[in-house]
Amino acid sequence: MKVLFLTKYPEEGASSRYRVYQYLPYLRQHGLICEVQPFMSPRMYGMVFRTGHTFVKTLHTGAAILRRLAVLFTARKYDLIFMQRECLPFGPPFMENLFRKWDIPTIFDYDDALFIFKSSTHNRLVDFIKRPQRIFEIFSLVDCVLTGNDYLRERAAEYSAKARTFLVAEDTDKYSQKPAYENNSVFTIGWLGSPSTEKYLHLITPVLQKICKKYPHVQLKVIGGGNFQAEGVPVVHLKWDMESEVKELHSFDIGIMPLPLEEWSKGKSGGKARTYMTVGLPAVCTAIGFNIELIDSGKTGFLVTSENEWIGVLSRLIEDPDLRKEVGTAAREFVLKHQSIHVLAPQLLEILQEVAGVR
Repeated sequence: MKVLFLTKYPEEGASSRYRVYQYLPYLRQHGLICEVQPFMSPRMYGMVFRTGHTFVKTLHTGAAILRRLAVLFTARKYDLIFMQRECLPFGPPFMENLFRKWDIPTIFDYDDALFIFKSSTHNRLVDFIKRPQRIFEIFSLVDCVLTGNDYLRERAAEYSAKARTFLVAEDTDKYSQKPAYENNSVFTIGWLGSPSTEKYLHLITPVLQKICKKYPHVQLKVIGGGNFQAEGVPVVHLKWDMESEVKELHSFDIGIMPLPLEEWSKGKSGGKARTYMTVGLPAVCTAIGFNIELIDSGKTGFLVTSENEWIGVLSRLIEDPDLRKEVGTAAREFVLKHQSIHVLAPQLLEILQEVAGVR
């Protein structure tokens, strides 16, 4: 069985890594011939979240479009085409239309509310060519829609009879348990993400300021952002790196995931929270969307909404290493049981075979 994976990002991009790349070794071990073509090259991905460089970004985008269109010359040799997000980031879904016309089995996979307009943080020109509603057209063209949570599945099911939830997995071998829970001389509240989501730290700026005033040994470590600053908050910025990610996660004492209380947040699949949980960290997250399903508040993490709740939970965790250990350990056990790659990879293999009509 030959499968072509059309991803949005190279392996460095979290959504593509989690939804495609991490499954490839297992799928290949079980006889699938897997080929991957990311829309963005690694060089393009390295530039896309930087402000400016419009001309160079335009050249990269043109090259990416040509690479993606070239797929049409070889598409019919595959038993299945797995689209991780849209084939092309703008315009009508004509590639998806062609795959349907050629009777090539297709899966469309998404783990964000792509049907909701969200202004670009780094390239305002992109806003003029966005047409989120075309996602609904894609739902109706493919043989199966895979979603990262039930909210996304319910929206897709309005247009596709074959929409199903496929949770995001964690590599529980790579993301190992944090080794110690202590009250160190420096206490680290950590955030892991990308420049596009770093802005949500501003939602809890007053919380962080009050916590750092109350506990002078607290610092905020931001991995993958680069810009967040707040008066009175010691901030350490680190570039995200695939090789050092786990080591840096182990340096956190608490992981945080603030989100805006809006419809778009319901499309998130708990990525930051789930990663914190996997390494045995207590995660403190906004109580919205999939976070509510993922976290048993007080047992496998904490769900908060108001400023007072944020401050209260963070204070408890800073003062109580035993609580951090208890919650972090329970969180990892939950992921091992429900969202480990060892649990979900066999399910993905079965889905791919089913949609392709191959057993």
